[in-house]
Amino acid sequence: MAKLERFFRIFGPAWLVMLADMDALSIIGAAQVGAIFDYGLVWLMLLLIIPLYVVQEVSGRIGAVTRKGLGTVIREHYSKKTAALMSVPMALSDVMTYAAEYIGIAVGLDMLGIPIYLGIPLAYAVYLAIVYRKSYKYVQGILVGVSGMLMAGLLVTLVLRGVKHYPIVYFSSAHAYLLLIAATIGAVIMPFMLFFQASATAENMSERRSEPLKKVLREMKENTLLGAIVTEMLMAVVEMTFSGIGGAAKLSTFASAQQLSKVMAPFAGAYAPYIFGIGLIGAGFLALNVVALGSAWGLAEALKIRRKKLIYVFESLPAAIAAMLMPSAFLINMVIAMLIVFVLVLIGPLLILGLLGRDKKIMHAYALTKKEQLVYWLVSLAVVSLAVAAALASL
Repeated sequence: MAKLERFFRIFGPAWLVMLADMDALSIIGAAQVGAIFDYGLVWLMLLLIIPLYVVQEVSGRIGAVTRKGLGTVIREHYSKKTAALMSVPMALSDVMTYAAEYIGIAVGLDMLGIPIYLGIPLAYAVYLAIVYRKSYKYVQGILVGVSGMLMAGLLVTLVLRGVKHYPIVYFSSAHAYLLLIAATIGAVIMPFMLFFQASATAENMSERRSEPLKKVLREMKENTLLGAIVTEMLMAVVEMTFSGIGGAAKLSTFASAQQLSKVMAPFAGAYAPYIFGIGLIGAGFLALNVVALGSAWGLAEALKIRRKKLIYVFESLPAAIAAMLMPSAFLINMVIAMLIVFVLVLIGPLLILGLLGRDKKIMHAYALTKKEQLVYWLVSLAVVSLAVAAALASL
């Protein structure tokens, strides 16, 4: 436990939010890319290191400088009305994120042969127990380990299968290709990540009051960059591992959960579906924990709500019900659709984050320079535009 606390103290929110970014949805999305297009979108996953770092660095910088979360900063420096208006898309994105993670967990349950109508209520009950008992760090340590074992298993599988001579740059006007372009972008930066890193960094600052702000900011930047690189490289590994699995019809349909679950057979044999299913559930639960904290921090701070535990219940319950009622045959398609929608929901938070980051009254000497502002807005515009264009072109 002491080692775990030391890990989170040193590497902090930047690493935890990056680990949560490798959630069940992102893994499923990357798996679908590999199943249909081999290594064809590795170029995009590596390119997305840039926006992931740029956006999360601004979020962490705001938290470190102000020692407050985004919701509080919005309420204090703009207006209560602005904070209230921001809380609506914030709450919507939180509910959608919860639903997406429960759907990802449902895919894992499907791989294990556990009925969704039994597994999802159990997952919801365990989730509430965690947030009400505030067992975040202990549970996060376990879930990081489970997710890590899944990624290690996929990496071993890739080694055993061997790296193929597939091109890592591929372009197509096919419906599935354009959909997966949008989904891949949507999997990179989710709204809860912005609120989590800002608030968690601010909270982390209370434990480091005696340290110079420049030192803390430098460490945050380094950890965010390293986390962005590692995250997207691992997503590229997932894509490569699932390349050419049987049953995925090229350029037409997505692979089923059962087809995906067999990919680790080269080293796990008949246990492959169980290992992959448990790994997905662990990754989904890790993201749920981070979503819960980011959600409570963001919405509660914006509206100045003290009873944060009520937010956990009212945001997560409808999401769990929606996932429970979802037919198994539609789960994979729903994952892809949710990832695409996240890009649209991200527009508001990206806008407000950029405005806060450049405001010298808030950020003082650490406000974004003109060069940094240019990079931030160009990156944000490029990410949203490419995803929206790809989604519209696929219709």
